[in-house]
Amino acid sequence: MKLNQIADKPGARKKRMRIGRGIGSGMGKTGGRGGKGQTARAGVAINGFEGGQMPLHRRLPKRGFRNTAFALKLNEINLDKVQKAIDAGLIDAGKPVDVDAMVKAGLMRRAKGGVKLLGQGELKSKIDVSVYRASKSAVAAVEKAGGSVKILAQPKAEPDEPRGKNKRMALEAAKGGGQGDGKGKGKGKGKGKAKPDAEGGAARRGAHKSRATA
Repeated sequence: MKLNQIADKPGARKKRMRIGRGIGSGMGKTGGRGGKGQTARAGVAINGFEGGQMPLHRRLPKRGFRNTAFALKLNEINLDKVQKAIDAGLIDAGKPVDVDAMVKAGLMRRAKGGVKLLGQGELKSKIDVSVYRASKSAVAAVEKAGGSVKILAQPKAEPDEPRGKNKRMALEAAKGGGQGDGKGKGKGKGKGKAKPDAEGGAARRGAHKSRATA
């Protein structure tokens, strides 16, 4: 076997189709772009355009709120990566392990909004971790190894009084309801009005018959 005898297997390399090289090439004239019009040109961005009618994304109602633009972006780090960095000497287990230590060790590029510690993998070293958030399994694993986890995120404060839907439900429960009384009154009114209409109709029909015979 010599260098000039080495070659790829048949079919491993395929020549690209050259467009605009005449009818005989199979990709001439329009060059795979079809007929005339907007889509035959470069830089077409039709996306959701529907010929001028109101597109679907504008016809559908928009309700609710999305926190995507304001959401806190965190780095997610598992315990096995932290242990590998400790074994490699990139993180000193005797010092507090925070976001700056993880960035310096190369576990992440930048700090962003903080670090969320996840519990995948096994932690053997005793470390004191300061993170923004941590899963229950991660906290249990760190404490099992003899370390501690400090959560930097502020705990959510519950409101003193119920708000929104909970407030309405609490007011209704305090009043004791009353929907059944309202329904019963509505039905009674409807029945009372039906009788005079029926009697009046019978009287009018009798008057017409008497005039016809006269």
